[in-house]
Amino acid sequence: MSRSILRLLLACLTIAPWVACGVASAATAQARIAKVRTAVATLEGVRVQLHWPDTAAQGILRMHAARIDAPDLGYRFGDVTWQCPLSHSGNRWRCEGPVRGGRGSAMTLAIDLDEVRTDARLSQGRGSIALNRQARTPDLTRIDLTQVPVAWAQALVAKGWAAGRFSAGTLGGQLDVRAPANAPLRVSGPLRLDGVAFDTPDGTIAGENVAAQVRLDTSFGAVTTVALDGALHGGDLLFGTTYLALQKRRIAIEMRAEQRGNEGWRMPDLRWDDPGILHAEGSAALAPDATLRALDLRARSDDLAPLRDGYLTGFLGQAGLAELQLRGAADLRLRIDGGTVHEAHFVPYTVAIDDPQGRFDFAGLEGDVRFSTTQELQSELRWSGGRLHGLAFGAARLPFASGAGELRLREPTHLPMLGGTVTVDPLHIRPPAAGQGLQVRFGLELDRLDIAQLSQALGWPAFTGELTGHIPEALYADDRLDFEGGLSVELFGGTVQVSSLAMERPFGVAPTLSSDIAFEDIDLESLTGVLGFGTITGKLDGRFDHLRLVDWQPVAFQAVIASDAAAARRDGVRQRISQRAVQDLSSVSDASFVSTLQAQLIGLFDDFGYRRIGLSCYLSDQVCDMSGLGSAGNGFTIVEGSGLPRLSVVGYNRRVDWPTLMERLKAASTGDVKPVFE
Repeated sequence: MSRSILRLLLACLTIAPWVACGVASAATAQARIAKVRTAVATLEGVRVQLHWPDTAAQGILRMHAARIDAPDLGYRFGDVTWQCPLSHSGNRWRCEGPVRGGRGSAMTLAIDLDEVRTDARLSQGRGSIALNRQARTPDLTRIDLTQVPVAWAQALVAKGWAAGRFSAGTLGGQLDVRAPANAPLRVSGPLRLDGVAFDTPDGTIAGENVAAQVRLDTSFGAVTTVALDGALHGGDLLFGTTYLALQKRRIAIEMRAEQRGNEGWRMPDLRWDDPGILHAEGSAALAPDATLRALDLRARSDDLAPLRDGYLTGFLGQAGLAELQLRGAADLRLRIDGGTVHEAHFVPYTVAIDDPQGRFDFAGLEGDVRFSTTQELQSELRWSGGRLHGLAFGAARLPFASGAGELRLREPTHLPMLGGTVTVDPLHIRPPAAGQGLQVRFGLELDRLDIAQLSQALGWPAFTGELTGHIPEALYADDRLDFEGGLSVELFGGTVQVSSLAMERPFGVAPTLSSDIAFEDIDLESLTGVLGFGTITGKLDGRFDHLRLVDWQPVAFQAVIASDAAAARRDGVRQRISQRAVQDLSSVSDASFVSTLQAQLIGLFDDFGYRRIGLSCYLSDQVCDMSGLGSAGNGFTIVEGSGLPRLSVVGYNRRVDWPTLMERLKAASTGDVKPVFE
């Protein structure tokens, strides 16, 4: 009963004149009516009783309806009762008392009528609905709404949006209700919404603290039509992944919508004007569950900076880019049908994109991007420079062509980077369609990228060399990036091969990288010199299989490294290890010196010959399972000595905490270690 806005009020007004006309001099009058039909509602099982003693100034009116239906408005109640003291003066009748439907909470219904007009007021707390009807215009009822709980309109809204649920807020305004005998019911007039909150059971659509002033014009019939014209004055709205933070801004809105039977809504005219931030207009269609079926939109933003907080936080947050900074202006034309993008045209004007987490940024975005599923279109996007995970790249242009449902490069794109060139060829972008998400396929050619610049940008030791490689195809889909082919890196006189490379959430939260890495003929003297790890001469081979990084930190791998005596002999390189390097190895691997000479003689030599070096680490759950060349009693051999003095290094701790191992490596690189003799 508490949610009724029109139905009980109009029905009671229809009955009241009959009651008044039926009063005689008898102390009590009763009537039973099987059914009463009005333009708005039908009452069934109506019982009316009027008790009025001959000498009394007023009587007691009791009315009960077993059922009240207002199908056009979506209202239905049972067991409705109203009782009030009835008085009259001349032709004027008044009655005010509690009205209740079933077990619902009581409201107050007041009737004031005469031969030419009918006034009524339905109230509860501070909320009220006041009604006026004139005898000369019987098809028109005027209603004043004052702080009416928006939940009272639940049934009416459910006629067009069954899943919508209102939980807070009030309505105010003046409405004209026209109910002609041979035309649809029509409701029109200004409305005010304050503090409105709503949602759906699945949480995909919601609103909080929404305020608005609009003019409403709606009709109910075989085709329900709604027209809105006015402004929003703040609030928060959620539509799927689209989150709108309106704050206290005044946003002009205009909409025309229609619904036929139980079909979805068609909105041929939409307009949204958030001055200086976003202007959009177009048309849309919704499915019966309020999901987007079609959209034809033209939008412009004169300032992208506030667009992020106002409109893009939902999309960006889902992609892990909630703090993305935007500058510049842009135009957008978008046409979606059946969940598939059929046409898009994006035009940036000196746009800058900056990720505060340092994953990427672009400067000077210009040109345009055109996409169509039905036409062959050409466009070109340009930028003046940017960075990718801290790595600077230069100006580039992407000449696009569209067709067959994808966007592709017309020719290779060359991107200056790290003193070399990154070439993108091919590139195919397929927008979401047929239930599939965004897909991007591309190939990469890396030509002589400077490892020294890469090391400096990433804060690595001063590695030197060149990065060259070819990735014939990479696929980005479902927030995962998979590479085919591999990368070849010339480093420290040897080669490093990267294969099975893949990334999850490359631009999202906690990006994950996996790959296999193999290296061959690495010059140990160059490597240890850069690492500050003493001096070792010779050649090194090794592998990092099943490498997995989470947020760029290693969480798993199977690593094996070993000296390559054959390569050292081939290149005429002696296999020697300095005392400092022995100390560093013993510190990092929790090992000890093992020598055939007395321990005090070790300090007399600057370096030692070695036959083999080998070390492995299987990392899992932050623990490194370590081993070496082979067993040595309770330990494992890391360095097998050769010549005189013959010195070997043996490790004894096979399980090392990974953070501890990293601390030891850092200490070794600074020389802050002490030798252990055995």
